[in-house]
Amino acid sequence: MLRRPAWADTAYPDFTGMFKRSLSRLRLSPSWALCIPLALVVLATWNIPANAQDAVTLEGAELNKAILDNLWIFIAGVLVVFMNAGFGMLETGFCRQKNAVNILTKNLIVFALATLAYWALGYGLMYGSTSTGFIAFGNFFLSGLDLTAPIDPAGGNYLTPAVDFFFQAAFAATAATIVSGAVAERIKFVDFIIFSIVLTAVVYPISGHWVWGGGMLSSIGFLGEDVGFSDFAGSTVVHSAGGWAALVGAAFLGPRIGKYREDGSAGALPGHNMSIAMLGCLILWIGWFGFNPGSELSASLNVPYIALTTNLAAAAGGVAATVTSWAVSGKPDLSMVINGILAGLVAITAGCAGVSPLSAVIIGLVGGVLVVFSVFFFDSIQIDDPVGATSVHLVNGIWGTLAVGLLDKELGLFTGHGATQLIAQIIGILTIGGWTVLCSVIVWGAIRAAFGMRVSQEEEIIGLDISEHGMEAYSGFSKEAGVGSAVSTRT
Repeated sequence: MLRRPAWADTAYPDFTGMFKRSLSRLRLSPSWALCIPLALVVLATWNIPANAQDAVTLEGAELNKAILDNLWIFIAGVLVVFMNAGFGMLETGFCRQKNAVNILTKNLIVFALATLAYWALGYGLMYGSTSTGFIAFGNFFLSGLDLTAPIDPAGGNYLTPAVDFFFQAAFAATAATIVSGAVAERIKFVDFIIFSIVLTAVVYPISGHWVWGGGMLSSIGFLGEDVGFSDFAGSTVVHSAGGWAALVGAAFLGPRIGKYREDGSAGALPGHNMSIAMLGCLILWIGWFGFNPGSELSASLNVPYIALTTNLAAAAGGVAATVTSWAVSGKPDLSMVINGILAGLVAITAGCAGVSPLSAVIIGLVGGVLVVFSVFFFDSIQIDDPVGATSVHLVNGIWGTLAVGLLDKELGLFTGHGATQLIAQIIGILTIGGWTVLCSVIVWGAIRAAFGMRVSQEEEIIGLDISEHGMEAYSGFSKEAGVGSAVSTRT
């Protein structure tokens, strides 16, 4: 049952007092809080003089190509945005009832935060008009761009900056959403918000520029141009980067209360709704047909082929995880089936455009086995990840990236093309992993020092729905919980 606010019984709500109390909770002084809009104004006017693109007039076949490309990438972007619903359902189902509102709120707000952060800074740092190879610069707040004109029709890029931003912002949000599951059930809501903003505004765009910097107006970043690193749709750029950030966050937070016994073995904290977890998995599976085929960045005949390899790897991952968990635990664990499918999807993301259908199945099979043993491994070192995000995204993001150097039809070691690409893949994995870990340690460390990062023991026992949001996902299913007194009968 929702708690009635104290000011509801007064004739004139004390909004000034409410604002001051909110600032106090965030540990920001009013003068510091006023710096935030000031900084936004400075950034907004910083890049206004940038040169806009010359108007381009398309006719005939070129116009049709531009319309088709932009329409397809828009649809693909919508599918990627819809993956936020899948992450929300999956994480909520895997966690306990008393934290459902908190997880749903994080998965909803993270897309809004990522969109604004990527619009303000991220897109400019990743694809801005000026590039050093290490970082791009310019076009912050999408300034200096003709958002309705094709980026480079002479070079075959008929996408407009508007649809390009929309698609890329959805990718940035995915990296932040990966973190949500690994830190679930014990992180302060505001701390997750702060980290998500930094990740999508700065950390992810810079490393993304190293690989995909040629997508906009700048030269290709150094990993792509100089090293030859290949990551078609983001096994490393998106998934393992998000997985590294999640791993550091989970390590800084520590395990949930009751997760590990005194002898170090893992205890069971089962999710409360496997039905919506399964629904979340299926939504993600469907969304991946925007994530991978959309990364073709045009409506070409390669799109159905990429969808084929994506689907085969997902199916193989699900089957492999089912068989593996059945053999290890004696039962076909639904949570492992779900994570096996996702492991196959993550693993195929880097090589979906360049591997054969048989190789796609192999990649998925290996991913499904890896995810099962990875979950056991992280439990053995007491890294508490309620949804298996590190096992799915980090471990299989690495595996999928390595698989390009092993199985790509034109680059792979096992297809007769030597170890050059495999070496480039290793360099890319280590570089992006090192960057993300370094930034995550700095940001998580600063957040923990400033805000404490983790909710109190009392708040964790009551549940984050009540302690952080003042509401329940399933009103009436739990006993009324007051601070310091009641405990939910259903966890």
